Amino acid sequence: MGGALKSRLVARALEEGFVAARVCRPDAVPEVMGRLQVFIDAGYHGQMGWLAERVHWRGDPAALWPEARSVLMLAESYAPAQDPLAVLERRARGAISVYAQNRDYHDLVKKRLKRLGRWLIKEAGGEIKVFVDTAPVPEKALGQAAGLGWQGKHTNLVSRDWGNWAFIGSVFTTLELAPDEPERDHCGTCRACLDICPTDAFPAPYQLDARRCISYLTIEHKGPVSEELRPLLGNRIYGCDDCLAVCPWNKFAVQASDLRYLARDDLAAPMLADLAALDDAAFRAKFSGSPVKRIGRDRFVRNVLYAIGNSGLSELKPAAARLTEDPDPTVADAARWACGRLSD
Repeated sequence: MGGALKSRLVARALEEGFVAARVCRPDAVPEVMGRLQVFIDAGYHGQMGWLAERVHWRGDPAALWPEARSVLMLAESYAPAQDPLAVLERRARGAISVYAQNRDYHDLVKKRLKRLGRWLIKEAGGEIKVFVDTAPVPEKALGQAAGLGWQGKHTNLVSRDWGNWAFIGSVFTTLELAPDEPERDHCGTCRACLDICPTDAFPAPYQLDARRCISYLTIEHKGPVSEELRPLLGNRIYGCDDCLAVCPWNKFAVQASDLRYLARDDLAAPMLADLAALDDAAFRAKFSGSPVKRIGRDRFVRNVLYAIGNSGLSELKPAAARLTEDPDPTVADAARWACGRLSD
């Protein structure tokens, strides 16, 4: 397919609000299958059984849609306006990951991908499929193969042009588009992301043990978190930004173009006592349209109670005490743990 079309496609992607757009082949990441199998064999995936169940597709993007000939990889910035680590010192408040402080990115990115895909079909024909995070697509590996950035030591995609605050989306197409050159690693000797991790979730550079990752523990992990790890969660109640926030390449971060990624006033640093009081209906109302909603009230309040237990603030004990007999056993356990911590 002519280079003129690809140039116009990239220009159109930037007009849509993406900060970068690059192309690779669906079969450009043959190393993924082996890496994924090592990850699963080590048990690093924890309770995320769906990773093991979809190894074939996740390890081989070409198998996901055999008719596809090209993959357009796109990055959309959600860079925060404030230092995301500052809230960690405010013990009466909860830290919600930057990406989840407003609208669900899945909806916003997918709409842009679909608009871009429709434009491509109108201009050149062919068929498309769009993906953002929810399908078994190895976005970070494809992003590196396409030249968007490279997978840093924290395993996230990093770019010299926009740092590491970006959502990654993809448009698979039956059209033949000229691939871009893959990006090489520019981490050098830096290990800031590894050293800041509160739970030592990185067994080695470029390796993540999700079972110790705060993002996994607060979002994916069901049931009680091990008592060894609870104190290390601090006041992080949904996700963790530590390894992303300290990356020196963020000096080139691009401000988010969509205001719906900027923090809602009530989610930038919410009061733990208020969050602990949420019942199911109030939780759903507060987090309507937010990524937080998908983990449900019980898991979220569990996280809030761990944060209360870690706060050292005796005035928060009544908020936990009210939940020691909660119908959800994990919430009740977290409440009793928090009360015990605040009684020491």
